[in-house]
Amino acid sequence: MQLRVLEAGDVAAFTALRLGALQECPTAFSSSYEEECDIPLAQRAERMAADRDHAIFGAFDGERLVGTVGLHRESHRKLAHKAVIWGVYVAPSFRQRGVGRLLLERALDHAATMPGLLQVTLGVNTENTAAIALYESLGFETFGVERGFMLVDGVLHDELHMVRTVARLRR
Repeated sequence: MQLRVLEAGDVAAFTALRLGALQECPTAFSSSYEEECDIPLAQRAERMAADRDHAIFGAFDGERLVGTVGLHRESHRKLAHKAVIWGVYVAPSFRQRGVGRLLLERALDHAATMPGLLQVTLGVNTENTAAIALYESLGFETFGVERGFMLVDGVLHDELHMVRTVARLRR
């Protein structure tokens, strides 16, 4: 398994995996397939461009992109001590192989190099017990629950808010 920051040349593979994720797991993401399916590849490639405050990491099995995780530092000065993990997804045929853990560890290692960063946060559907267990095993702690966070097909879903401090990031 190769892990690396995604680049503009990965936009087609990222888009295919992302759209598949939104269809397969609509309650795992706040975005929807309908909102993202028509985003032009050029616009998506521009959004994907890594910089010192933002990166998307990919897991590759050979040439095939099989998992992703995004890391984005908050842009407002008063919030810039925080980064957010987003878009965690592993293709079904690669689950239970440690790919998600590897991706998250890579993103957390990157976060630890960001000057002034004190914490990393994420949100996860309270029904996604496998993801919650993974996040807890990596040192994330719950700091709240947002009831009715998302409405999907007429059903409300709650979101667990989790945080990991920078002290835990540095290994």
